[in-house]
Amino acid sequence: VSIMRGCDNFCAYCIVPYTRGREVSRASSAIIGEVESLAASGVKEITLLGQNVNSYGRRSGGKEVDGATELSFTGLLKGVSGVKGIERVRFVTSHPKDISEELILLFGSEPALVRHLHLPLQSGSDAVLKRMGRGYTSGEYMEKIEKLKKLYSDMAFTTDIIVGFPGETDEDFESTMDIIKLVRFDNIFSFKYSPRPGTPASDLPDQLPEEVKSKRLAILQRLQREISMEQNISLVGQKKRVFIEGRSRNDAMEVTGRTPCNRVVNLKAPLELKGSIIDVLITDAFSNSLRGRYLGGDAQC
Repeated sequence: VSIMRGCDNFCAYCIVPYTRGREVSRASSAIIGEVESLAASGVKEITLLGQNVNSYGRRSGGKEVDGATELSFTGLLKGVSGVKGIERVRFVTSHPKDISEELILLFGSEPALVRHLHLPLQSGSDAVLKRMGRGYTSGEYMEKIEKLKKLYSDMAFTTDIIVGFPGETDEDFESTMDIIKLVRFDNIFSFKYSPRPGTPASDLPDQLPEEVKSKRLAILQRLQREISMEQNISLVGQKKRVFIEGRSRNDAMEVTGRTPCNRVVNLKAPLELKGSIIDVLITDAFSNSLRGRYLGGDAQC
């Protein structure tokens, strides 16, 4: 469910503010109404979408729209989580500089809000983050990660990383690798920097050779595959609640679903369980997915 469009951040590498315009939030009453309609049709999991969901409603300043006071992002999350029939709520994408204490605490008070946070880092180097115009330091990023980890031991983190940003040194790249080792993300969406015409970064000096960017990306992705595999192995033998999404892409005799922390699980179970949340014992681990065994009993439909 889209909750906003555009972006006000103007990161040096990003074309979004120029192509989609400045940030505009949808009315919270319209969003909750859409979620209520989806829930009535049988939808159980909702993902709220925005370029920077944490700044949802910021421009409204609490004004009234169509007779209703607009909500903050945490207020919207509470409203969506309270819709009858909605059992899981997710959101993407968050900006590290806008993660509030109120949002952090909401993971502990709203049962429907899954403990998975996609929090783009982009770089572990403060010098690179400054040139990117990201508005936070690596220390500020880690402070929020550590607070979440301290409060919620089962919290899963994913992130975005750009390697080879103009001027990135070997030391800058190692700083990114250090944070990956510290956080141990469940997954990383990683990319080589690619200039976008019209963005400030495309005119920066010290553009890196393609072979340097490719080498660094390969090193980063190799490390993350190892971490993802270790994270998944640690789940073998555990029971998880899995939302069944449908037939597995790789095996027509299996179904596929996701844990609350967004890990993919494939298992043998009746296709009729699609749309149900069931108990699954994790039996095997792979770098990008898990295998499980349906424990039977009544599904939560």
